[in-house]
Amino acid sequence: MKRAGRTTPTRRAGTAERRDAVRISRVQAADMPYVVALDRRVTGIAKKAYWQSLFALYGKPRLSGRFFLVARRTDGRGEPILGFIIGEVRAWEFGSAPCGWVFGLSVHPEARLAGVGGAMFDAITAEFRRAGVKKMRTMVARDDLLPLRFFRSEGMMAGPYIQLEMDLD
Repeated sequence: MKRAGRTTPTRRAGTAERRDAVRISRVQAADMPYVVALDRRVTGIAKKAYWQSLFALYGKPRLSGRFFLVARRTDGRGEPILGFIIGEVRAWEFGSAPCGWVFGLSVHPEARLAGVGGAMFDAITAEFRRAGVKKMRTMVARDDLLPLRFFRSEGMMAGPYIQLEMDLD
């Protein structure tokens, strides 16, 4: 399958059927306890207030190019939310033309390699295209190989900007 000028990697056997068992949609207030629990399971840190603030900013339908999507299980088994992806259209930071920024992505560990992340990536890509942007960016830690490999498998690569930081101690 061709996507964004590249060939999509071959998915593992059975992935298409499992990917069909999810539906990507806008986050709802009732989803938030599952989002908080998934994030805590993956990161080991409880951040309920953080997630409540993100829902307030990104949970509204098509609000200012902000997108908070969830992967919903459709087979009725287990946790209803298998993952989430969050992004927004950003413009003109340091001369950058408007582009889509993905700043949050997580997939339930037991649902990985089943096409859930790819389905969410495709959905947010479509949202960014509808918003009129032609480029998508994200940032990952150099040593965090799981998201780095995922984003690269979806066709993302190093861009023209370099992230800089300093300690404020």
